[in-house]
Amino acid sequence: MNEYDYIVVGAGSAGCVLANRLSEDPSKTVLLLEAGPKDASMWISIPVGFSKLLNSPVYNWNFETEPEASVKGRTIPIPRGRTLGGSSSINGMLYVRGNPLDFNTWSQLGNRGWSYDSVLPYFRKSENFEPGGDETRGRGGPLNVANMIERHEILDALIDAAEAEGWPRNPDYNNGKQEGFGYYQVTQKNGQRWSTARAFLDPARGRPNLHIETDAHAMGVMLEGKRCAGVAYKQGGALRQARARIEVVLSAGAVQSPQLLELSGIGQPELLQSHGIEVRHALPGVGENYRDHFAPRMNWRGKLPITLNELTRGVKFAREVVKYYTQRRGVLTYTAGIVYGFVRTRPELEEPDVQFHFAHASYATAATRVLDREPGMTLTVYQCRPESKGSIHIRSADPYAKPVIRPNFLADPLDRQTVVEGIKIGRRIMNNAAMDKYRKHEMNPGEAAQTDEQILDWARGNGQTTYHVVGTCKMGQDPMAVVDDQLRVRGISGLRVADASIMPTMVSGNTNAAVIMIAEKAADMIKQAAVEKMRAAA
Repeated sequence: MNEYDYIVVGAGSAGCVLANRLSEDPSKTVLLLEAGPKDASMWISIPVGFSKLLNSPVYNWNFETEPEASVKGRTIPIPRGRTLGGSSSINGMLYVRGNPLDFNTWSQLGNRGWSYDSVLPYFRKSENFEPGGDETRGRGGPLNVANMIERHEILDALIDAAEAEGWPRNPDYNNGKQEGFGYYQVTQKNGQRWSTARAFLDPARGRPNLHIETDAHAMGVMLEGKRCAGVAYKQGGALRQARARIEVVLSAGAVQSPQLLELSGIGQPELLQSHGIEVRHALPGVGENYRDHFAPRMNWRGKLPITLNELTRGVKFAREVVKYYTQRRGVLTYTAGIVYGFVRTRPELEEPDVQFHFAHASYATAATRVLDREPGMTLTVYQCRPESKGSIHIRSADPYAKPVIRPNFLADPLDRQTVVEGIKIGRRIMNNAAMDKYRKHEMNPGEAAQTDEQILDWARGNGQTTYHVVGTCKMGQDPMAVVDDQLRVRGISGLRVADASIMPTMVSGNTNAAVIMIAEKAADMIKQAAVEKMRAAA
């Protein structure tokens, strides 16, 4: 049995950050466990490769929701990264910090040290924002954040249309002022994906005190009474154990961190017992409070053959491949969403409650992402801060069984109202005269969806997610909280959770930037706790 000071479970967006920061102290040994393989695929570094990775059986866990009546009995894909870098190695690379309101809400819920002013230094610490920006932006951090390399006349026209409809152009939605439209910022460097594995793990690989194990599937944490002593994992068919002298940190993500707690006997007693698992510590909030961004994708047939539908076929695509490998430019640098929009659906709101993603491309289904042969455009819409909450729990005591994911989408009346209003605003922008040159006709929802009820019915039957799973090990002070504001698992010493699962409420936007911030802050808290323990012992 090997022994380390710290064991980090999951080498994803949070785990790579923690591995780097905790191993900065050469006197501390760190073990990083990743269930998936090394990040060796060529599609990981090529930005447009995300479309292949979202269905990859090698680099993606390929989870899916249970069929639910709220989405007409459909199952919905929940991709999660399964490699070094985790979801930052397969995602759309959009860098969105969230709204200051999000973090002030966390603080207002009793989580000390999580207000916007408190977390801003950690966003800045991780970041190297290429264009510069104001004092809210970071320079010199490991995570490269760039402006989108390419522009396009259709994308420019959409921003013009939004401005004509009353929304401002916003050159930087990550400086604390979200509202408006513009091009997304991306985690790329020189036209390549800049995952947390590239940003944080690669610079630390040579440290003798950092040990990285891939294809190491965690079975659960080892408990000695109410203390976490280490981690059991399977690698190459052999069951192994590693002990932690100081702490174990679960960074397996909002699907699998609660799964690991439950497999270890930490969670709802009745649920654990129903699967034959001994209850080691009752914690009713494990796996609850699951939230995600429910995202209907509207699309239009285009007039001109200048969309990605045409540019990714035949001779045109061959030219784009040459352009990418010679200049690191062209369509291969595009991401999942290219133009953003943050809008308020009601004038009395202080901050935006809907986010848009726009791309000059279209596909029949969001699950397959096979581009149409005719010109097309897609506008994705979702509510920034959904109120509906679901759950993620183990399916059985088998560590390899996929968890039961029940999102409970659109359960709250506010969520239903906001999605409908967001779709209506999207239509209004797309129908503006600035889009006349490019817009042929609306395909989805289409003319059949005119009333609020018809629009909602279409959304129920067609909405997917934007893969922003959060909240299942939430931070807080109430009886359903799983971790405290230091991210320590309540009632268990030597065990923390640091990933998207600790978010008590959803952030307003894509979640990757906030997860990296959480890990940066967690590393500082862990280091400080170790210093205080040494002082107390002295």
